[in-house]
Amino acid sequence: MPLHTGPKQPDERPATVNPFYGQANPVGGMTEAPPQHRLPDGPLPPSTAYQLVHDELMLDGNSRLNLATFVTTWMEPQARVLMDECSDKNMIDKDEYPRTAELERRCVAMLADLWNAPDPSAAVGCSTTGSSEACMLAGMALKRRWTKRNADRYPGARPNLVMGVNVQVCWDKFCNFWEVEPRLVPMEGDRFHLDPQAAAELCDENTIGVVGILGSTFDGSYEPIAELCAALDELQSRTGLDIPVHVDGASGAMVAPFLDEDLVWDFRLPRVSSINTSGHKYGLVYPGVGWALWRSADELPEELVFRVNYLGGDMPTFALNFSRPGAQVVAQYYTFLRLGREGYRAVQQTTRDVALGLAERIEALGDFRLLTRGDQLPVFAFTTAPDITAYDVFDVSRRMRERGWLLPAYTFPENREDLSVLRVVCRNGFSSDLAELFVEDLGRLLPELRQQSHPQTRDKGAATGFHH
Repeated sequence: MPLHTGPKQPDERPATVNPFYGQANPVGGMTEAPPQHRLPDGPLPPSTAYQLVHDELMLDGNSRLNLATFVTTWMEPQARVLMDECSDKNMIDKDEYPRTAELERRCVAMLADLWNAPDPSAAVGCSTTGSSEACMLAGMALKRRWTKRNADRYPGARPNLVMGVNVQVCWDKFCNFWEVEPRLVPMEGDRFHLDPQAAAELCDENTIGVVGILGSTFDGSYEPIAELCAALDELQSRTGLDIPVHVDGASGAMVAPFLDEDLVWDFRLPRVSSINTSGHKYGLVYPGVGWALWRSADELPEELVFRVNYLGGDMPTFALNFSRPGAQVVAQYYTFLRLGREGYRAVQQTTRDVALGLAERIEALGDFRLLTRGDQLPVFAFTTAPDITAYDVFDVSRRMRERGWLLPAYTFPENREDLSVLRVVCRNGFSSDLAELFVEDLGRLLPELRQQSHPQTRDKGAATGFHH
């Protein structure tokens, strides 16, 4: 969560209240609007409090038109009902809510089977608040296993984690919080993610593991997990170093099993120790649920698991959080039950088809060059064509926002900082009809943008719409 500070100067401007809720209402009792940065002296009628909050939230962007986020923005009404029914259940109270705990256990078992664990009954896993927490847990397990193998050298030796420079920011946080050296494989040319051989060359006796990304947030491409494991197999044959792999499948682990069945990236590869995914991305659940799974109990050190005698029951837990709602886990089980493999395949294929069709339409406009086409994750990145000098991607992002579209523009990391792109994330609910409207709005803007004398964005860092 972002850190917030109080206002430098308290904003004492009163929030305006519709007179229907105030003086014009003989039973309302409202004589003045409540303060905004301190608790009001007394309570408000529920209708007044609702309207004040509701009106301010109207200024938020429309989540269905947010092409930056990977997070699910549409679910069925039945799922909403189930979530509402479970919103008061604390997921951690497994002794009080045994059926909710059972649904969590079933979800872990389903994912272990989906990701081809050698023995799904031996795989261990847990729900989390999202992939960021799941990655933290996986990183902690990698580090603890390394420290046990190197007890004679640690804490003198500094552990490191090898990954591509394109990793999600949660991995930077993990390395910072848990004092692990990040070793980043840079982008080169038209390769926008990790190179297996380059990753293997960064490994040494202090490497706790290598992270492979099944679906880079920068451009939607899969990293070559099988080739990465092969490079580490060859490294072990030469040096004896046995480096485990964690697959960050925040998005791709809920796409590839249904659309790319021949792609080997999961527990079929013996070197893959753990996998995470976001249930609230292509798992098709509203925000806040993720999943972390380990091949077997051997990959998850027992000392990291807390067994708490809590409210009358023995409860093994592995989490950074404690209390959290059970609603999202229930919604995940509902979605697994509702769709099954064929249902997920149909939903994800439709989303990929929308991405492929939209990318083709954007390319046909003539002003843009595609970096990816949405044929892996239903996500693609594009930039302005070489001959376009009147405007840049930041101008496009800003002007599309005027029409309600939240289209992120951002600069790639070190070694490719010369490249600025736009990215479109297609999700369930972003239909072909909406894609058509998007292209129409983009096409209407181009004549105006072409008439500019130069790009209008001075501070590209401030203009970026990419933060995840």
